[in-house]
Amino acid sequence: MVAFKKAIIAAGSQAVRLPFMPDDPRVVDSTGALALQGVPQKMLIVGGGIIGLEMGTVYSTLGARLDVVEMMDGLMQGADRDLVKVWEKMNKHRFDNILLKTKTVGAQATPEGIQVQFEGLDGTKSEGTYDLVLQAVGRTPNGKKIAADKAGVSVTDRGFINVDIQMRTNVPHIFAIGDIVGQPMLAHKAVHEAHVAAEVIAGELQGNKELASAAFNARVIPSVAYTDPEVAWVGLTEDQAKQQGIKVKKGLFPWAASGRAIANGRDEGVTKLLFDDSPEAGSGDGHAGRGHGKILGGGMVGTHAGDMIGEIALAIEMGADAVDIGKTIHPHPTLGESIGMAAEVAHGSCTDVPPARK
Repeated sequence: MVAFKKAIIAAGSQAVRLPFMPDDPRVVDSTGALALQGVPQKMLIVGGGIIGLEMGTVYSTLGARLDVVEMMDGLMQGADRDLVKVWEKMNKHRFDNILLKTKTVGAQATPEGIQVQFEGLDGTKSEGTYDLVLQAVGRTPNGKKIAADKAGVSVTDRGFINVDIQMRTNVPHIFAIGDIVGQPMLAHKAVHEAHVAAEVIAGELQGNKELASAAFNARVIPSVAYTDPEVAWVGLTEDQAKQQGIKVKKGLFPWAASGRAIANGRDEGVTKLLFDDSPEAGSGDGHAGRGHGKILGGGMVGTHAGDMIGEIALAIEMGADAVDIGKTIHPHPTLGESIGMAAEVAHGSCTDVPPARK
């Protein structure tokens, strides 16, 4: 019996395991892949998302040849397609086969390796044999595994626990944070949620109204693929803006025009910013008629992209526009100044990009 005045549920999630995969040490999830037993000659990544591609980068660098199978029509879903194109070009050498719009439908353990069957959405069938298979098809919350219902906490059919903006469950003195409360399943999101829950609890116990009123109201949450090169993004992508009918102005700055990237010998990168370009954008922000509307999203692909994405997240949270970002002096020579340059490209005032070839 455990008694408490307040509690925070932080039971996380676990990797999804495909039911037809054999119980074999040559079939691993992201946790098992970290316990490196050796370098496979031939490795299959089931799922073309961030986790699978991160682990694939590691194993490929050690010498493994990679195949990846993905049900959707592209790798790294959720990231801006312009950024992913750069990543794919740089990582082409790692892969023997990239199977898109393809399902993994069966697998058997044999002495030669794990034999895996595939089926394309067009009905095309194929198979391959691998020394190691990484299952990276997502994670499932642990809400159903902790008997939270015994404490009266409601758990959805999928295993999530619903909370309000103070991270409070349907039981007033029980809170929940992290993967178990919903997407995105990212550690930095969970930490901020935990801060909110802890402040609310402390405020209620101490009678501190300011702490007790804490709430999780982040406008955006950044994502990073720790591959080589890194891909980082936050806010709306160009595809999402189109789907939502939002007209955007794009600022794209190639790192081939970045002195620091050239000096690093890694000038393949790109920084991209998206600004609201709807007719009403810019009114009332102090820069009407001089630039474009507020920043809606952005990202970059390149070395240390994850270290720089915080500036774009802050710009979105603060409602900055292209003038705000472009006129903020960034130190030279750094990769970070590409953010200011991308804003200038969107504004039409960048002098650091070579003229387009005619």
